Amino acid sequence: MLPKELGCGSGMTRWRRLRDWQQEGVWDLLHFALLNWLALDGDIDWSRAIIDSCLVRAVCGGTKTGPNPTDRAKRGSKRHLICDGQGVPLAIRVTDANRNDSQEALALIDAIPLLQGERGRPRCRPVCLLGDRGYDAAAIRRELRARRIAPLLARRGNMHGSGLGRWRWVVERTFAWLNQFRRLRVRYDKRADIHEAFLSLGCVWICWKALRKDRFTD
Repeated sequence: MLPKELGCGSGMTRWRRLRDWQQEGVWDLLHFALLNWLALDGDIDWSRAIIDSCLVRAVCGGTKTGPNPTDRAKRGSKRHLICDGQGVPLAIRVTDANRNDSQEALALIDAIPLLQGERGRPRCRPVCLLGDRGYDAAAIRRELRARRIAPLLARRGNMHGSGLGRWRWVVERTFAWLNQFRRLRVRYDKRADIHEAFLSLGCVWICWKALRKDRFTD
């Protein structure tokens, strides 16, 4: 779909570039560079981080897909996302649709890159982590405290309404921003690395908008 005037070659050539640059980590490096610029400007909210996941249909199947428990066991993938207090995506991972949220929580925390702020040492740890009941596990709370992160996770068995919704809504907004891309609303790619490349590009776009202070107002 790229205009021919850009001189990018055939569609297959463009696909190979996307694949090769994903394997070389170009998109992740671009995401990191934008996050670092945001941190230098003081636009990363380290006071809290929010973690959540969403399911997406995989109409063609492929790697990192599994039976979707909310869609009659049709093939799907799950996106695990952690963002800062303003909804800036810090890290994202793709797994099978039937992967439990709690199994990816610590991996997402550890995937946050070291970012240089306005002053002091680089940091990659928020003050606290907010999550729903899917992350309520003693092992997660213990590991978060070992990383000096306060766990603010809703507990299973309690009455509905943990009171965390006033802060957790920003991660849902970030998922909505990603779903503005038609290529990400439904997974069409059989190869997980190609789907992850487009996800990284979506995160890059969100960070770029945040860096420009647009905040999606235009």
